[in-house]
Amino acid sequence: MMEQTIIKYIEKELANEYIEDGLDATDDLLGSGILDSMAMVRLIAYVEETFEIKVDPEEMIIENFMTVEDISNFISSKKV
Repeated sequence: MMEQTIIKYIEKELANEYIEDGLDATDDLLGSGILDSMAMVRLIAYVEETFEIKVDPEEMIIENFMTVEDISNFISSKKV
């Protein structure tokens, strides 16, 4: 559920290019060019608002935001 919410937002609002086969939870968002740095800032703001968490500056690292799966795991860890 969480992953699908994030995927829909990225596909609708942020993707730099058309994602022909749809976005998968394990797709590399930055390395593949799906998102640029400005889109990543918007995604972090969306995650904070939608999932009611605070992303601290030291948590804004590639390991937490490389894939939708990583983002979902990060959100889950913040909600514990």
